[in-house]
Amino acid sequence: MQSGGQILANCLAKQGVKTIFGVPGESYLAVLDALVDHPEIRLIGNRNEGGAAFMACAHGQLTGQPGICMVTRGPGATNASIGVHSAMQGSNPMILFIGQVGRDMRGREAFQEVDYRAFFGPIAKWVTEVDDADRISETLARAFTVAQSGRPGPVVIALPEDMLRSHSNAKPSPKVKLAEAAPTPEAIYDLKKAFARAEKPLLLIGGGGWNAEGRADLQTFVEQNNLPVASAFRFQDLLDNHSPSYIGDAGLGKTPALKATIEDADLIFALNIRFGENTTDGYQSLTVPRIGKGLIHSHISDLELGKIYQADVPIHAGPNALCKVLAQLDLGGSWQGWATAQRAAYEESMALPARDTAVDMGAIITHLQSTLPENAILTNGAGNFAIWHNKFFHYGADARLLAPQSGAMGYGLPAAIAAKAEHPDRLVLCFAGDGDFQMNMQELGTAMQAGAQPIVIVVNNGVYGTIRMHQERDYPNRQSFTKIENPDFVAIAKAYGFHAETVTQTADFPEAFTRAAASTTGALIELLVDPEYITPKATLSQIRG
Repeated sequence: MQSGGQILANCLAKQGVKTIFGVPGESYLAVLDALVDHPEIRLIGNRNEGGAAFMACAHGQLTGQPGICMVTRGPGATNASIGVHSAMQGSNPMILFIGQVGRDMRGREAFQEVDYRAFFGPIAKWVTEVDDADRISETLARAFTVAQSGRPGPVVIALPEDMLRSHSNAKPSPKVKLAEAAPTPEAIYDLKKAFARAEKPLLLIGGGGWNAEGRADLQTFVEQNNLPVASAFRFQDLLDNHSPSYIGDAGLGKTPALKATIEDADLIFALNIRFGENTTDGYQSLTVPRIGKGLIHSHISDLELGKIYQADVPIHAGPNALCKVLAQLDLGGSWQGWATAQRAAYEESMALPARDTAVDMGAIITHLQSTLPENAILTNGAGNFAIWHNKFFHYGADARLLAPQSGAMGYGLPAAIAAKAEHPDRLVLCFAGDGDFQMNMQELGTAMQAGAQPIVIVVNNGVYGTIRMHQERDYPNRQSFTKIENPDFVAIAKAYGFHAETVTQTADFPEAFTRAAASTTGALIELLVDPEYITPKATLSQIRG
């Protein structure tokens, strides 16, 4: 007979869990006690549950395995909800464990009591509560299956504290095995017929559930068939950006050329995307429910097919299983000139004008492009600062981008720490705005304690840049609520053991970054940026005008 806490810890070990993020709480002390006997599972203690949930979300995004987060009841759970929402919108596998009030107290509004099914129901794939220690093993097996199968996403499990102290002879289930839907021969036949009629095809790629083989097969398919490919919002790392097929990201701030490509294409192959608002320009660039041109839509989840757009060829298949078949196809299309023109337009759009300002972000990105290793991992939260490395950095086949589909501020630093914990030998670079950074800068303490210190670039312009940009566009010369008075970021980073310095001139950045990359305890570079240069190709004055 073992306690519920011991059974839970044994189940996690059986599923291959190596890392748990979280903040300790008295509601799940039995689990913490049991984990003492599992030294193979690393506990990374966070400074806030929101940061812990972001780390678990990013772990799932990076590895394809569920990121594990443990928090206490009530405030701990509500703090962690931001990571659950981000995992859901990003299609990232994650499991959040929450300590819960005792079973004999439920329904009385006991101390920190929350109805988690009601609270998390709209933003998680599955929410449950384990009432009986005999069912922990069953619940964990289902949770790992649900989090990873179909469209990956977050699972939330509440653990009543008295249940964790009760005893059972339940044994852990074996490591779960997953099945990925494969395309039918009929679907592939219909896909080939659709391409046979096309003169200007376009692929839009994205979504969760990809692995390295799937990405490699995707590249084989599009290059041998001369197909232009755009990534959905923040999925730039699915296809080598140096490929002649890659033509940019179809997210926020599309280039005029990419907008024209989407409009002019006579066939769109939406490969594993869920047609988010940012990819469709608020569902205006592609009319609902028929887009007015040919549409092939494949997705790992059948629930995404027909949810928004009705496809001519719907294909229920995972991206890896589908691309394994696609890599064998010769479509015989005659659209080489169309594809070449789209690639040329993309390359032209990547040219950034030199800015007459002390710190030129375009020049910073150009230097990083020539300096970063091929397998660098870049992360960010939300804000205009992300435009430069989201739009103007070429992600190679081995590079990764960890960024929130939900548009959550504060994601970048926790994501970078999670990435560094998983890959200590890779260069991990977090981009953060001054407002974005302060959402979770306390997680520098987590990085210090865990020995998982990335490089952080803080783009400091003293404003909430995205909101200020919208403010000047819609209510010119009426600034309100968007100014930020900042602390000494360098002093704060040094207090956490990071190498830190401020750069005020573009010419000083290369040597500063060399010092940052050489630091064995992480680094922070603060860039003092003029808020006037709010976007790569438009100033605040131009937007206001």
